[in-house]
Amino acid sequence: MINKKIAYLIVFVLFILSSVTTYSFFSTGDGQSFLSPISYQAPKSENGVDEAAADSEPKTEECTLNGKMLSKTQRDAWESRRPLGVMIENHKEARPQSGLSSADIIYEAVAEGGITRFLAIFYCQDASYVGPVRSARIYFLKFLEGYGQNPLYAHVGGANTPGPANALGQIIKYGIKDLNQFSIGFPTFWRDYQRLGRPVATEHTMYSTTQKLWDIGTKRGFAAVDEKDGKWGTGFVSWIFKDPAANLASVTGSASGGAKVNVEFWSGYSSYSVTWDFDPATNLYKRSNGGEPHLDLNNKQQLTAKNIVVQFERESNANDGYENNAHLLYGTTGQGRALIFQDGKVISGKWSKASRTARTKYTDDKGSEIKFNKGLIWIETVPEGAKVSYS
Repeated sequence: MINKKIAYLIVFVLFILSSVTTYSFFSTGDGQSFLSPISYQAPKSENGVDEAAADSEPKTEECTLNGKMLSKTQRDAWESRRPLGVMIENHKEARPQSGLSSADIIYEAVAEGGITRFLAIFYCQDASYVGPVRSARIYFLKFLEGYGQNPLYAHVGGANTPGPANALGQIIKYGIKDLNQFSIGFPTFWRDYQRLGRPVATEHTMYSTTQKLWDIGTKRGFAAVDEKDGKWGTGFVSWIFKDPAANLASVTGSASGGAKVNVEFWSGYSSYSVTWDFDPATNLYKRSNGGEPHLDLNNKQQLTAKNIVVQFERESNANDGYENNAHLLYGTTGQGRALIFQDGKVISGKWSKASRTARTKYTDDKGSEIKFNKGLIWIETVPEGAKVSYS
């Protein structure tokens, strides 16, 4: 009996020693542990910019991507980095997400099974908490490739079945400046099981910050300036932006033809249908998803955009043998129909993209290039024939 008690005691002591050693090995040195990443909390500001001070400065600098007027301090920050595309989940159980309201450009399209996903592109602005981060899809990668010399791409794995939807294969083939969580891990990425205050599936729990992602990109040699590509932005062609003062007179409370926009990606998937309601007081479109106001958990505010673009593209199945034929393809090059919503009105036109790395252009029915309002541009990519209504 004594020998058995001694044996139990030895096992217990060994367990304690093993736990302490393992914790020490995986500790980040700041009190956080890889083994318990749910305890990690991103700071309110991790952008490398004093946001309060930056907000108080004159807004004299135009963001290269969406024309938004920001401060000199913010410009100094964005000129030190490359655009960053982050894949963000939109499963109904993952809402509200974090960081979408801080993006410069957002693309939305179905990832699989009628569930949409976002490619949020950050350059001029930062998000101190962004996610949940999800896996790569090839058409989102092709959207991103139109943003100059090799922007950064943050994701958690991705489609890798041999065939036309092989996103991870294309990342390797074209030398994308890749920030795959599988090769980076904690503390750049971490899982937060408690962020929403309710149980969620593990795939909805991966988060990061834009500054952490830019920092790891720099460590990997993906800075704004490198020997191979030179300085990011060389040769990049911005879209055309309106003069806000000149545009103000056209915004009225009685605007018609584009003050309410309904987008149905797949018929019968109401949880992923989107409604945009125009607010003439702010000249913003307010987003609802699945019949509910769509919020950003970072600031508890409803998501808004200055411009909504609906581009119709040919959707097809990759037929690559993946389970349930879930991998999709979209015709991202060529041209197609587009609807552009701004100022409570609609412009009927088309989109065109000449090649994989070309910049997508938007023109009206007369062939004139669209002038965007300065601010967030949200691009809804829907299948040809999708139900889109507006009034």
